[in-house]
Amino acid sequence: MTCMPGSWSNIASVAHWVVAFKTGLLTGLLAVLLTFTPLRKAYANRFGNAALVGVLTAIGDTYAHVSHYRLPYFEHVMTGVVSGLLALAASYLLEDRARRIRAVWVRIFG
Repeated sequence: MTCMPGSWSNIASVAHWVVAFKTGLLTGLLAVLLTFTPLRKAYANRFGNAALVGVLTAIGDTYAHVSHYRLPYFEHVMTGVVSGLLALAASYLLEDRARRIRAVWVRIFG
């Protein structure tokens, strides 16, 4: 839901939630299916994982709805890019039991 353009302005829209659910459902299904292929090795690498998440999200978003922009796949590609960047940021922040987040928390709140 957060990766989709215009998400914050449509946060209360049921139609937007349905599209986000369809996108996430297909993305998750494709991600699980890829674990049975040689591409599963990409999940071990931070950048490979982010790339797979981004590409799969773009595919799922393409399946879930038509683009709202004049360029046919612009919205889907942008959703995939944001999703991949969020996956990359999460892999950095949450590695080693969220060591970086805990360090900042201790520095701020003692």
